[in-house]
Amino acid sequence: MFPVERLRRYRLNGNIRNMFRETSINPDKLIMPVFVDETEKSKTAIKSMPGIYRYSLPEYEKYIMHLEEIGVKNIIIFGIPAKKDSCGTSSYDRNGIVQRAISSAKKNTSLNTIADLCLCEYTDTGHCGVIENGYVNNDKTLEIYGREAVSYAEAGVDMVAPSGMMDGQVGAIRDALDKDGFINTLIMAYSSKFASNLYGPFRDAADSTPQFGDRKSYQMDYHNGNEAMREIDLDIQEGADVIMVKPALFYLDMIYRAKEYYNMPLATYMVSGEYSMIKNAISSGLLSPDTAMEALTSLFRAGSDLVITYFAEDYIANHGRL
Repeated sequence: MFPVERLRRYRLNGNIRNMFRETSINPDKLIMPVFVDETEKSKTAIKSMPGIYRYSLPEYEKYIMHLEEIGVKNIIIFGIPAKKDSCGTSSYDRNGIVQRAISSAKKNTSLNTIADLCLCEYTDTGHCGVIENGYVNNDKTLEIYGREAVSYAEAGVDMVAPSGMMDGQVGAIRDALDKDGFINTLIMAYSSKFASNLYGPFRDAADSTPQFGDRKSYQMDYHNGNEAMREIDLDIQEGADVIMVKPALFYLDMIYRAKEYYNMPLATYMVSGEYSMIKNAISSGLLSPDTAMEALTSLFRAGSDLVITYFAEDYIANHGRL
């Protein structure tokens, strides 16, 4: 007896396989993270993230023009300020490093410009909010987030991306933006951001390691999937335009559930640890260069509409041949 259905017919050769491919990576949906450092004189390699750099503002300006030239459409900016304090006041300085980076991107390129909105890079504690008695004061932090969001909008940002995981942060930011007339500034909410072990290299890049304790009192317990859906639901109610699952590769079930539950644009963030694991394994010869493409494909197959990834530049520059 021969099988009636021979699915191998769909896999006969490369042209046939491409014809029936169900999931593809659209470069327009990839977002490249960029680190701009107010204390940097040129650019510095981030040792824990091969191929990723911290840029001075002049070097950042050259870099984003390069990104546009190779076809990158979207960036998300992370800033390292010269001054840190207990309340992260540099975060809403109209002449701050992120504000200047936003203005430069909008003046010199057509890139969609997103700004991460948090305080961990700006506080001397390395925490994402104002500390009182060893604990982040949620509501005092929201006031600062609102001021930060408005300063980004004044600089011309297309989208703010609050990542601090404070209760009510999306609503507070939406209210602040709307009161100042920035009704068209989008909010990409880090809706279910887990207290993951995969953020270590990023903390090197952004100089944001907590000086005491950890972030488990505000980032999500990675054991909890139902709670993650509740977080997403609340962000939608508060006015989020885009929801997010972070990290990505270890949380494909969360991506799938979020897309199934909510008819919303869904972003995912392939974080620094996920990037570095794959990049180092490829560099050492343990894995094929195609592994990075396989990882990106898995995120879109699971339901991602947008993917923040440190592989964006390489993928787009090499037309998928990582």
